[in-house]
Amino acid sequence: MNKKRVISPESHIEDVADSALRPQHLSEFVGQNQLCENLSVFVKAARKRNEALDHVLFYGPPGLGKTTLAQIVARELGVGFRATSGPIIAKAGDLAAILTNLQHNDVLFIDEIHRLSPVVEEILYPAMEDFQLDLIIGEGPAARSVRIDLPHFTLVGATTRSGLITNPLRERFGIPLRVVFYEPHELESIISRGANLLGLELSKDGAMEIAKRSRGTPRVAGRLLRRVRDFAVVDNTKIIDQGAANLALNKLDVDKLGLDAMDRRYLICIADNYGGGPVGVETMAAALSEQRDTIEEVIEPYLIQQGLLIRTQRGRALTSQTYTHLGMKAPVSAAQLELMEETHND
Repeated sequence: MNKKRVISPESHIEDVADSALRPQHLSEFVGQNQLCENLSVFVKAARKRNEALDHVLFYGPPGLGKTTLAQIVARELGVGFRATSGPIIAKAGDLAAILTNLQHNDVLFIDEIHRLSPVVEEILYPAMEDFQLDLIIGEGPAARSVRIDLPHFTLVGATTRSGLITNPLRERFGIPLRVVFYEPHELESIISRGANLLGLELSKDGAMEIAKRSRGTPRVAGRLLRRVRDFAVVDNTKIIDQGAANLALNKLDVDKLGLDAMDRRYLICIADNYGGGPVGVETMAAALSEQRDTIEEVIEPYLIQQGLLIRTQRGRALTSQTYTHLGMKAPVSAAQLELMEETHND
């Protein structure tokens, strides 16, 4: 799937513009209340002791603010911030260069930390625990081990696939924090704040209309806000209310639940061609001319979260809620009744 979806939580190049809209302090951060309260306590305690904060791991779906929280941690601590990504650190020497350039109590942020190579991970363990770097210099009989003392630092890791992080690495993070999806009222506050920073006249019901279609994700909310702004500028709309936001979002093919054309195409294919399911994922991949990975990792997760799709041993099947949303009449076939009975019993 080459085309970028406007409701995709993955980062787009255009999302760089969102950096100016990001909160700068924990007090400005909307949502994740329990996480922010706990993080505030840990940060204040570290500042009072004049120590480096314990290593922090943010994990959760993409687009929920893990990178923003890492930057806020460094700002609240009043220390330097260095950022890199797991796939970029290819060799032990790359990690050594980053670590030896850190200042006392600095924050090192590693995005997609689950993609670190095993060799780099092994170098990272003593650095996290003992703040020492063990390196082998030279080759063959001339090789020798060198131990380098590092300044105390805080490693902040972020991952969308916490299950792929090895246990030894996960156990070295003293503060693991799960980032969850946002409620519509939280997104409405985020969108209203973004509109103010953009100099946009956005009514409360207009912000809520965008929030409801943002899939609980601030990154998607920011992207939809920019697209709605584009329509407002071209149409000379002074104040974006619910009607204006609804019109723009409908033109973008984003419906009331945040589904786009690809989501609806998937659901309608199962409803029309396979009687609502169950149908195998390989069959769906062939029917839609999509890769199996795309269907399982991009399309299906949100549909399952919304209760529009169920995965069974016999394949994918639609729920009664799906037919209601699509405005279609649910079929009452023997297979469907049997499947619903199985789901009910489970």
